[in-house]
Amino acid sequence: MQTAVLRWSDDVGQKQRISRIIIVIILGILAVYACMHIRVSLGIEKRSQTRINRILMDQAKRSYLTGFAYIEEGKEESLKDWVTEAAMGFIPLGTYVEGKEASHTDVEDQETYQMILAQQANDENAVDENGQLILNDDPVPEVVQTSGTPIDTSMENLMNYEYLVGNFYTIDSNTMADPELLNAEKLMGKDMTIDQSGDGPRVLIYHTHSQEAFADSVEGDVNTTIVGIGSYLTELLNNTYGIQTLHHEGVYDLVNGQLDRSMAYELAEPEIQAILQENPSIEVVIDLHRDGVAEGTHLVTEINGKPTAQIMFFNGLSRTRANGNISYLPNPYIEDNLAFSLQLQIAATNQFPGFTRHIYLRGYRYNMHFKPKTLLVEAGAQTNTVEEMRNAMEILAATLHNVLVKSNTPQQTTGIEIEAQ
Repeated sequence: MQTAVLRWSDDVGQKQRISRIIIVIILGILAVYACMHIRVSLGIEKRSQTRINRILMDQAKRSYLTGFAYIEEGKEESLKDWVTEAAMGFIPLGTYVEGKEASHTDVEDQETYQMILAQQANDENAVDENGQLILNDDPVPEVVQTSGTPIDTSMENLMNYEYLVGNFYTIDSNTMADPELLNAEKLMGKDMTIDQSGDGPRVLIYHTHSQEAFADSVEGDVNTTIVGIGSYLTELLNNTYGIQTLHHEGVYDLVNGQLDRSMAYELAEPEIQAILQENPSIEVVIDLHRDGVAEGTHLVTEINGKPTAQIMFFNGLSRTRANGNISYLPNPYIEDNLAFSLQLQIAATNQFPGFTRHIYLRGYRYNMHFKPKTLLVEAGAQTNTVEEMRNAMEILAATLHNVLVKSNTPQQTTGIEIEAQ
């Protein structure tokens, strides 16, 4: 009898010791957890704290709380809620800390910021093996128009959001648009004309990716690259349409002689801002690119009997579907940017059907915050010829003139008619 009592006493003592050990372990975990949350409230190492929290909770779950192992990966919040509730019974301070903790949003750290800058430098011409735009996990192939099929651009149709998006936009799956953002009546009603009184350039053309070339470009001959195409567009605007235009030939995608686009937008920004400060008369900023497609894809249409590279207007919305507005890439001119591209799209559709591809909307900024009338143009691709690109600049110049000067009168370039089909 005495032996049985002693054994029972030993068992009880052992269980009590185990219980104390488990309680000490849980209290230790809660203490670390509370400390880390206090560090978050002080704004210290937010990103590191989140990673440590996740690792700590995973280890605690696996080692000491195996009964909660059914919780799916990525749903630790329910476990955290349980631990917090348990802490209130052990540590009265837990209730105070939980009640006073500030609310934090997901803020990208510097490493992620640099990654986004690099991503936006490379992603505006991402395509698959069929030459279709890659829209991450939700590809929506864009139909490349090869004939001048007219599209109804009446305001009645444009005010229908589904019609507007279906006929004029491609929206990347990582960003978001809605009827309030793409309100055709509001965007088409904005005045995009320029003030041509006085001296000084009104338009600035530059190239974030200056090394982009074409099917028959000559190595070493800048005139056969996107920079040469920009020179021709500048010439047309200056000499044919009387719009004073400045062409900046700065290089931002070569680092130590090697092609590197990872910082191109960031490198271009201070120099473009300096040019704008030196030339306050500039109202329009155009970043001229050429697209990148599969080798079997040819972005070409026929206008006035000539093979003409198709173009695509590109807008950055500075917001992602996952995190909303990107606060450190602000753009106060998003609505104006959208108005500018849509008015150009509609003007081209009415006068030169088949010339433009759908306007492409993506999540980052792409330096479109310089001016209200900032434009990123993807003109043709590496499979187009220089001649097709030059023909496209004649149509683009006419379209820019129609919107910036509000003239619907067909004009004529040197030896080449620019008129509606």
